[in-house]
Amino acid sequence: MDETTGVFRALADPTRRQILQDLQGIELTAGDIASRFTITAPSVSRHLGVLRSAGLVVERRDGNRVFYSLVEDRLALCVGQFLSIVCPEQVVLRQRRKRQPAQPAQKKGE
Repeated sequence: MDETTGVFRALADPTRRQILQDLQGIELTAGDIASRFTITAPSVSRHLGVLRSAGLVVERRDGNRVFYSLVEDRLALCVGQFLSIVCPEQVVLRQRRKRQPAQPAQKKGE
């Protein structure tokens, strides 16, 4: 499985997408993550395993606790690379928009 396939497989499940959102900017233990869902702890562990395999989260052990954190650039780089292949003209358009100076907003009636 290539890296893009793993990332999109990880994103296919709403629970995994929610875990990624929950991890934005913070580090949580597996127990903290599990407490946010109504599914079993082993199910959360499986979801975390898929996210870890896709390179979207990393774990840090501290004694018997495992902390998870988001690999912030991984998702953006992988999805961005995929989009640049599938929609290359959109990448060019975005780059052009960034380089153009912002147009002042026109007042109503002008």
